[in-house]
Amino acid sequence: MQDELLLVMTTCPTQESATQLAKVLVEDNIAACIQISSPVTSIYRWEGSVCQEQEFSLQIKCLSKNYSTLEAKIQALHPYQVPELITLAITGGLPAYLDWIRET
Repeated sequence: MQDELLLVMTTCPTQESATQLAKVLVEDNIAACIQISSPVTSIYRWEGSVCQEQEFSLQIKCLSKNYSTLEAKIQALHPYQVPELITLAITGGLPAYLDWIRET
C-alpha cells in the first residue's frame, strides 16, 4: 500500500552527521519528520570484535512509497559501511498526526 506509514530507525556516529542526514531527508520530501536522540550506547560485533560506541538514534517517519528513495539516500550519505536500517509499520496513532505525515 503506497500510503502506509513507516517508522524507520538508523543511527549516526555524531550529532552533526545525524542532523545533516535528517535535514536532507526532510528537505527532499522523503521523510515527514525525524527525531534525533541524545547519545545512546551501542554494543555490537563488527569484523570479529565486540565494539562499544556512542551514537545518535534517528526515528524517521515516512510513507512506504518513499522507502526505496530513503534507503538509497541513507546508503549514499551515511558514514557507516553498513548502516542500521530497520523499518516498522505504523499501525496506529493520533489520527491527526498520521494524516499530517501523509500530507507532508
